[in-house]
Amino acid sequence: MAYTARQLITRAWYLSGIVGRGLQSVTGDQLTDGLNLLNSLLDWKAVEIDLIPYYTYFEFPAIANTEEYFIPNCVGVETATFNDGVVRYSMTPLNRAQYFGSGRVDNISTLPGSWTFNRSKGGGTLYLYFKPDAAYPIKIMAKFAFTNVGVDEDLTTVYDGSYLEYLRYALAQYMCSEYGIIFNPQSEKILNKIQHELMYESPPDLILRKSSMLTTGSPISYADISLGKGWRPS
Repeated sequence: MAYTARQLITRAWYLSGIVGRGLQSVTGDQLTDGLNLLNSLLDWKAVEIDLIPYYTYFEFPAIANTEEYFIPNCVGVETATFNDGVVRYSMTPLNRAQYFGSGRVDNISTLPGSWTFNRSKGGGTLYLYFKPDAAYPIKIMAKFAFTNVGVDEDLTTVYDGSYLEYLRYALAQYMCSEYGIIFNPQSEKILNKIQHELMYESPPDLILRKSSMLTTGSPISYADISLGKGWRPS
């Protein structure tokens, strides 16, 4: 069953208490204001990505001798791998300081061994080192920002029912803030509970992993390039 932005906005106005359920109707101006607030809320999720519970599997081809890959609308990358034929290789994630602040040789093109992701306007850039020497399929598990919606757009094609309920409560709180009134304390408790659950629906993987030059789980090194092109004995 379709659930449009119009329905969500109308129910949010009633939840906010600004429009009396059964006593008043949502006016055209309130519908327009509600849509603007809803899209502002969706835009904010690109910053508050812990409250985006959806990870998306995304694949694109590497470009020979190219380090930077802009991915539109991408706001966070959790894992990145590449394929050489039928074999999938992992790449080591590095933070910004490790990736851009460490010494390296810049003119090598071979199997990429590490990556970092940097947010920018309209999406983000995935950086690969070493620079790929061929069009390896790059596969990432990532979060993508929500796009703005139209007033009669069916939201169930993008969001599940539980997330639409979160958007209803969050939008009602936005409406109260816009009008300078206090959000119902009981509704505030429900919103906080929903937010708490959402943050643990798809949490980032924070397991500590150690790398060593002496283990088979280490990143691709100069030895891999010179001797095995990524293949190692088991």
